[in-house]
Amino acid sequence: MASRHVLIGSGPASMSAAETIRSLDSEAEITVVGAERYGYYSRPGLAYYLAKEVPEGRLFPFAPEDFSRLGLVWINERAVKVDPAGHAVTLASGRVLPYDRLLLATGAWAIPLDVPGAELDGVTKLDDMHDARDLIRRSRRAKSAVVVGGGITALEITEGLCSRRLDVHYFMRKDRYWGNVLSESESRIVEEGLARRGVRIHHFTELRRILGADGQVTGVETGEGARIPCDLVAVAIGVLPQKDLAEQAGLVCARGVLVDQYLGSSDPDIFAAGDLAEVSDPVTGQGTVEVLWNSAVVKGRVAGRNMALGQGQAYVPVAPLNVTRLAGSRITIMGTVGSGGDSDVQGIVRGDSETWRRLGSGPVVEAQVGDAHVRLALGDSTIIGAVVMGDQSLSFPLQELIGGGVDIGAIRTDLMQPAAPVGRLIDDLWMGWKGYRA
Repeated sequence: MASRHVLIGSGPASMSAAETIRSLDSEAEITVVGAERYGYYSRPGLAYYLAKEVPEGRLFPFAPEDFSRLGLVWINERAVKVDPAGHAVTLASGRVLPYDRLLLATGAWAIPLDVPGAELDGVTKLDDMHDARDLIRRSRRAKSAVVVGGGITALEITEGLCSRRLDVHYFMRKDRYWGNVLSESESRIVEEGLARRGVRIHHFTELRRILGADGQVTGVETGEGARIPCDLVAVAIGVLPQKDLAEQAGLVCARGVLVDQYLGSSDPDIFAAGDLAEVSDPVTGQGTVEVLWNSAVVKGRVAGRNMALGQGQAYVPVAPLNVTRLAGSRITIMGTVGSGGDSDVQGIVRGDSETWRRLGSGPVVEAQVGDAHVRLALGDSTIIGAVVMGDQSLSFPLQELIGGGVDIGAIRTDLMQPAAPVGRLIDDLWMGWKGYRA
């Protein structure tokens, strides 16, 4: 009898798990259950869609023939119950799906704003395809918007609305943008880019309430009592793993579903991957949640392999990485680079990893290398994190040095010297390491 695999969620973790299972078992029954009406698409691409840089059709990684090739049963419905003892999933329609192994990859959802007026028409977000279409539709008539929140998504909304010729106000509770991940100089680079686009940045500003008339947004009131007229209020204050099903099933959860090194949950036949999975760092033992596309793909592959073959392949966390664009600057963030909490977000935001925000105790090197701004977080003997803004020539060498845990003892003191040739030191170390491995 063919093994039965049910995958709940229609994002990259589910799809990479499905591809892996099919590659290992041509007879397996694979059923994907997803409540997302648009199916499988690129959430990171929504920002470029909003900014009119990418057409909607390019957001869909799979063509119909790809789904046929995988032999999937696709059910566009919400799962409402998991019965671990009975090895069954119940859908909203009442349909029951039996399984031998189950993957929970339900992702994360946006945290709603909790202020008076948050229910008004015109309070928006950018969390899925529906939101992107809604923002595009509303931007055709809207003249001004207020954006509230931190991290990458808030900037994506801000830039997208700017590209659609809206007058945009951006609220920050503190003195600078994304202060728990970026350094002060990096925050200023981003803010200067926003200002050049005409964004009005409001530091030390909190949203007290949203104003409206006839159920529609008409403006906002700040904590200081200032009133700003606007047609839209866009919110990006964080996301939470969708762990309702897991908790209902009695799985052990913290912020997400706690998984072991094989991405197995507390039930031997239920796995978790993607934004939902809380993985233990092998060095620190701390649980980590990531809302990164590439991380979801890797976890899905590992979970799929272990579902198909039984536990055997461990998920090995690597330095989390994201390459994005903020206010016109291309930026790569990798490893541990942060400084704790951020009052503009609750928990974690899309395109973010909790590892970035862990407090490092070692020295930091910040330098201009040609057309790049480079920041290195140093451990006792390795580089534990880096930020590269602008020219990305050093990004790949730094990814390899951080991911490989390469010993930097030979250059650590030199890196910390004033006016150190950071680019040359990194390149030389990387080339020497490559030669040693070869």
